[in-house]
Amino acid sequence: MKNGAQALMKTLVDAGIEVCFSNPGTSEMHFVAALDGEPKMKAVLALFEGVATGAADGYARMADKPAATLLHLGCGLGNGLANLHNARKGKVPMVNIVGDHATYHVQYDAQLQSDIETVARNVSPGFVRTSQSTAELCRDAADAIVAARGFPGSVATLILPADVSWGEGGVPCVVPPQAPAPVADDAVVDAITAAIRSGGKTALLMGGRSLREPSLLAAAKLVAHSGVKLFAETFPTRIERGAGLPAVERIAYFAELAGVQLADVEHLILVDCKAPVSFFAYPGKKSYITPDTCTVHTLATPEQDTAASLNKLVQALGAASALPRLQAAQRPSRPRGRLTAEKVCKAVGHLLPDNAIIIDEAITSGLMLNVMTAGCPRHDMISLTGGAIGQGLPNAVGAAIACPDRQVLALIGDGTAMYTIQSVWTMAREKLNVTSIIFNNASYSVLNIELERVGADSIGEKAKSQLDLHGPVLNFAQLAQGMGVHGVRVSTAEEMNKALEYALANPGPHLIEAMVPESLNGVKRKILPWVLRSLPSLPLSVTRALKMKIAP
Repeated sequence: MKNGAQALMKTLVDAGIEVCFSNPGTSEMHFVAALDGEPKMKAVLALFEGVATGAADGYARMADKPAATLLHLGCGLGNGLANLHNARKGKVPMVNIVGDHATYHVQYDAQLQSDIETVARNVSPGFVRTSQSTAELCRDAADAIVAARGFPGSVATLILPADVSWGEGGVPCVVPPQAPAPVADDAVVDAITAAIRSGGKTALLMGGRSLREPSLLAAAKLVAHSGVKLFAETFPTRIERGAGLPAVERIAYFAELAGVQLADVEHLILVDCKAPVSFFAYPGKKSYITPDTCTVHTLATPEQDTAASLNKLVQALGAASALPRLQAAQRPSRPRGRLTAEKVCKAVGHLLPDNAIIIDEAITSGLMLNVMTAGCPRHDMISLTGGAIGQGLPNAVGAAIACPDRQVLALIGDGTAMYTIQSVWTMAREKLNVTSIIFNNASYSVLNIELERVGADSIGEKAKSQLDLHGPVLNFAQLAQGMGVHGVRVSTAEEMNKALEYALANPGPHLIEAMVPESLNGVKRKILPWVLRSLPSLPLSVTRALKMKIAP
């Protein structure tokens, strides 16, 4: 007879959940013990819960199915919340298993007792449940799996009391197959067809699952046939890029620049995303970026099949035979001289292997990454969907486990790297093919820019010190070596090229610490807010040229 943990393990693997990223404690020990009896379940230890949740996120983005996390009580769940927030915003499927005190122990309010359901609801709004008995446990688990992997994907949280886990009489449940996603209604397609044919400037804004090859190629036919402009959301969950795919312009992070991109659009068609808004509120500036004169249409919601919906629109417009314009194969030249963030991105584009996975959490240091990798060999790119930094290194762990035959390159800012630096230890333990490139500019550079943009008064030394990472300057190469990863520090383009070539030629994890100046520093940082404020008074052709200069 199986106990609850053993039956739960069987339910998970039979439903296709075959990886558990864990940081367990006492209440989860029966689940930990059950791992030995289930060879189909891979267990990956993280030294911090934010690594476990971020790794499960990265795994699901690349595997197109959920992993599980194993977390210890409300405090452990709380430690993982930032990357669960990113997963929620990215519509990523995940099943959190959170241990709890035994049901009869709760009344004593022990030191680690907390209201786990309240903690979970913010990042797991679609499914939070505390299993009350061993007999009910696997039915609860099946409901969690269905909720996680439905359309759109979501974070589901199952709370597992210790006595429910160790109790005898657990019975595995069969999880029903995932239902296909519906396609856009005829009336919606007809209305959008009419909008495109009206002659007004039309743009597609794509996000979520629509940034995969089938949807991108369908969208490219609309561009070729009807002159539709193609945009992607600012921070895609996963976007397929490179030679043989259409070029997609991402909506800019700065709201002022995004407004320039959309300024003359009369019809904005949404595909698995929402209309863009400013990331933050700023005095005297609009939060909703889409022009007041623009009509917004939704072709496919996150619950719908984006490729089928786009192809339905292609047929309605008679664009099936249109020849899409696809990117030709190209690479940037080999960078030389003093190292800058742009030259690091150039080295990545110059050496990028075929079918790589790029994790982009470079923040301001990655401003040129899209340009430098356009037309490179086919690759996937993952970005910071929820804006909570510390996602990149854990995402790289999960992506490498989901795709062990692919090279993962994680481009990470120095500030964000320190949030989840423990990921490097897991990379070493699992011998993952991850090359982490840390941009060390000794600054929270993006926040220095924001300090100028929000119009704060009298910016003095104390304020500036809160955004500065000097004194001491972090040494990521040594940190990597201390966790068992080959780490080097580079300060010239030639050293960068050599280090990246070595990392790509030798299996296992590597860390390259790139010593670079801030991409937007000094005069550039002072001028940027003035330029952004001036955009509404300039001709559109000028503002678009400025946009491409600042954020190509």
